Amino acid sequence: MLLKDPKVLIPETKIMNRVHELASEIAFDYRGKEITAICVLKGSFIFFADLIRNIDLPLNCEFMAVSSYGSKTTSSGEVKLTLDLTEPLEGKHVVVIEDIVDTGLTMQYLVENLRARKPATLRTCALLFKPEALQCQLDLDYIGFKLGKEFVVGYGLDYAGRYRQLPYIGALESEH
Repeated sequence: MLLKDPKVLIPETKIMNRVHELASEIAFDYRGKEITAICVLKGSFIFFADLIRNIDLPLNCEFMAVSSYGSKTTSSGEVKLTLDLTEPLEGKHVVVIEDIVDTGLTMQYLVENLRARKPATLRTCALLFKPEALQCQLDLDYIGFKLGKEFVVGYGLDYAGRYRQLPYIGALESEH
């Protein structure tokens, strides 16, 4: 598939403003506590870095990697854990930070996996959410932006490893 340059859906300035707002919401909800922020790799790394720099609380960073896309534009529906945490979560205040939730299957898998580790609290934060694509019951605590069905790249999100470096969220359109 030959691809055109992505069409800008959410410009960089709008992303940065929303990241600041999300960080403030998280800091308010967890005031007086230390949090463990979990970055879901690979797509969330840019959002995660910008977000945690704006959370005015003591925090620890952890990383998990899961895969459900490969090099396709739709989820396979099968979630694979490819990198696990290095520290226990029992008794900790945990915020899972994800780039995008569409079918919800990956986040549902992560929440179930992490709840079993007995954190004191567990909340979820997604930069992007596609409510029309949701295939399971899922409540997100913090949402950056809601989208339609378009396939998006940029600001850490990729298509077959490309476009992560874009400072904006863009929609990919295939050429005919």
